Amino acid sequence: MDAAELENIFLLVLVTLLSVVQNVFFALKVEKECKGHNSKQHSADFERLLCANRNCMDTYPTFLAVLWCAGICLSQAPAAFAGIIYLVVRQKYFVGYMGQSCQSIPGFLFGKRILFFLSLMCIVGIINYLLLNYGGSDYKDYVQTITKAASTLLLLP
Repeated sequence: MDAAELENIFLLVLVTLLSVVQNVFFALKVEKECKGHNSKQHSADFERLLCANRNCMDTYPTFLAVLWCAGICLSQAPAAFAGIIYLVVRQKYFVGYMGQSCQSIPGFLFGKRILFFLSLMCIVGIINYLLLNYGGSDYKDYVQTITKAASTLLLLP
């Protein structure tokens, strides 16, 4: 792979590696809690921690699929930006789940919104590819401009 090809996916690779580091952090947190749980209070904390970890791992394959699809099919920068925001939100969800369950809801809803945005980027990128190959029209530049502007709207609550 030469430098030009790597440049097209570098941000996606970076976000993927950051997500792996985050998963390792979650696993270490579960392991630490597992070793230290003796009483009923620790048992309840351990169950919440385990559930938060499981919930994060359930959405992880979907996140990676739409991150890479959006980045390759449409535009790398907005997809990577949304991916970074998703990792921050997932951290907020994980930590919020350790407190009261209502503290995790904002992270969960925001994460769903980011996954929807990435999915929409995938669909638009695929449609543009089909239009280019079968219709002769390329709207990728226009769509990339819109997605770059729309990705900043993800920061609004």
